[in-house]
Amino acid sequence: MARAYSEIAFTPAVRAFQTRMGSRRNYAALDHAAERGDTLGASEAEFIAERDGFYQASVGENGWPYVQFRGGPAGFLRLLDQRTIGYADFRGNVQYISAGNIEADGRVSLILMDYAQRRRLKIWGRARLVDEAGDPALIARLEDGNYRARVERAVLISVEAFDWNCPQHITPRFTEAEIAERTRLLDAELAPLQQQLARSRSTAPGGREAAAAAPEGQGEPGHLAVLGSGPLALVVAGVRQLTPRVRAYELRSPDGADLPAIGAGAHIDVPLALPNRGEETRRYSISSNPARRDAYEIAVLREEGGSGGSVAIHAGWRLGLQLRCKPPGNDFALHDDQRPAVLIAGGIGITPIKAMALQLQARQSPFTLHYAGRSVREMAYRDRLERQFGARLTTYASDRGQRLDVQKLFSEAPPEALFYVCGPARLLDAVRDGAAATGVAANRLRFERFHVPARPDDLPLQVTLRGSGRTIDVAAGQSILDAVHAAGIAAAAGCRTGSCGTCAVKVLAGTPDHRDSALSEGERERAGLMCICVSRARSAALTLDL
Repeated sequence: MARAYSEIAFTPAVRAFQTRMGSRRNYAALDHAAERGDTLGASEAEFIAERDGFYQASVGENGWPYVQFRGGPAGFLRLLDQRTIGYADFRGNVQYISAGNIEADGRVSLILMDYAQRRRLKIWGRARLVDEAGDPALIARLEDGNYRARVERAVLISVEAFDWNCPQHITPRFTEAEIAERTRLLDAELAPLQQQLARSRSTAPGGREAAAAAPEGQGEPGHLAVLGSGPLALVVAGVRQLTPRVRAYELRSPDGADLPAIGAGAHIDVPLALPNRGEETRRYSISSNPARRDAYEIAVLREEGGSGGSVAIHAGWRLGLQLRCKPPGNDFALHDDQRPAVLIAGGIGITPIKAMALQLQARQSPFTLHYAGRSVREMAYRDRLERQFGARLTTYASDRGQRLDVQKLFSEAPPEALFYVCGPARLLDAVRDGAAATGVAANRLRFERFHVPARPDDLPLQVTLRGSGRTIDVAAGQSILDAVHAAGIAAAAGCRTGSCGTCAVKVLAGTPDHRDSALSEGERERAGLMCICVSRARSAALTLDL
């Protein structure tokens, strides 16, 4: 939300009602917001171009509003410049209610919906009618030669304000084309899983007999009744699309029992099925309110170029899927006193940071939340965070020219503040550099990493595994763990960021290059352990007790 939104939407009556309901202070800062919010950017342009319809409200001379659905080919509502949108007015039922209202009072309000992704854009503006005699070039610009409908006039709208509305209560709906595409992708992703599952069942002891004796449907290839073997039983009870690439999954107990208590920053290792690799686990931060005992929520960013885990979850997790997990852990816990907190998130790093903000708010501890992303469209939970935290939240969208100034955060923070940071490696590096430049002690920084990028100077290496007697080649941009798994060799894995120590193995020969944050010096030197998810070698080869 921005200043123009506040000026139009928050009338005196609205402000009075907000005051009575206790929400006024959350929105008061909008009156002085630096961003006016009346200029459409790249995110809005992309969203508008994808729509094949919208809802438009106009105002009659009797004061009554009139809402009409306007439809046409995708992109018929067009961004003419950053402050102007327009559309061809196709001939309809000839009641001309909207046209008459606009001619008398040009104020309109539009809601553009993306039901599949649960997104909506609200636009306020002043509309005017333009006929072909008045501007034939404009009519030609707005009409679509492939759409067989009579254009009676054009409607031009000067944008006064806009806002991305929250996804709450939007029921996902899909067009025929969207369903067909999702089904095609799903079939392609499930095929190798079905083959892998069929092979594992047929080769397991009693596999063919067990498949024959299984209940109807459960012995067929591709039936994923249960994933995992941990003590904590969970079921996928809800799925929400937060952004085009981020999907939230709600996990509950199958019998409705309370889940183990957690604190902010907690994570859970969840099982998934990978093509040609069988079951593996991936670690995800729990983003829901830590006070909740009925459900955990995780948010999964689909990364096409990653290790395959996020793609497998998006493809294979459906409502009702049973999971067997280890109980949640926490390597990123909040302090338990009243020292101020500065929360910094980049991209999908918002997931543990969101839970921290909720816990700090509940215990009335001072905090600020800074959330950076490539675009507004890609910032998961943004609308919800704005409602929950108001002026304590600052967002930075690169596509809007907004930049997080780390050194400024350090210089303005209270001297006793603690900093919690989660996001891409470049954000973590910027925070470390900013802390050093401003004299902030390292013990005031807390980090959570989701991904550790390969270094450009990494070289290929050979790893010999004593347990199997095999020697495998590890490519320059590949982790030792991934190379081991690709070779079909089982190896424990957890966070994949060097934070938990689950993948630690003993080094029998060679010199490791330690890049983890989990192992102590004693574990590295005396025990000879290394975390193979992130660490590499200073020597050309390693021998591992694996």
